Amino acid sequence: MKRILLLLLSLVLVSSAHAQFGIKGGLNMAVLDGSNVNASTHYMTSYHAGLLYEFKVVGPVSIQPELLYSSQGTSFKSEFENFDAKLHYFSVPVLAKVYIGPVFVEAGPQVGFLLDADKNGTQQTGEGTFENIKRRATNDFKRGDFGVAAGAGLRLSLFTVGARFNAGLNDINDLRNLSGLNDPQLKNRVFQLYGSIQLGGRD
Repeated sequence: MKRILLLLLSLVLVSSAHAQFGIKGGLNMAVLDGSNVNASTHYMTSYHAGLLYEFKVVGPVSIQPELLYSSQGTSFKSEFENFDAKLHYFSVPVLAKVYIGPVFVEAGPQVGFLLDADKNGTQQTGEGTFENIKRRATNDFKRGDFGVAAGAGLRLSLFTVGARFNAGLNDINDLRNLSGLNDPQLKNRVFQLYGSIQLGGRD
């Protein structure tokens, strides 16, 4: 037991010696991939920003958890309504990274927690009559979102640039039809372009 504890402690110390904190931010191209939805969904542009911590595991492999604010959502368009749904998430991806020289690939799970949501646009209220809508919509969506993320990038000393795709696996829609049949289903899809600055020393 003592040997196991010493081994775990040594791994933590070695990882800490090759660990880096950093800040990152970038562009989101987000959409809600839908089925049974009476409108078309379109990509909308937003952003993400937050903190990261990368530690070397062995050789070219490292693990990178992140704490991010991510603005996502979609634009809904139909004959009767045209509005943006903006969803504000606290996202926690945990990615494994493999380096080939300065180039890396990354993949791993991601958990998102919905902080707030709003809808803003126009909606038909009568024949040929439309009105502006602007309201909080947090209760229209489930609070939790589980997904996977994968991407690639380029590491240049303390600076990193990369691209990533996040795919939500669960239905986040919390609105139901009165009949209970053919309920709309919505899943997060986000393309990200990002840059980061990391402090510390990675061999």
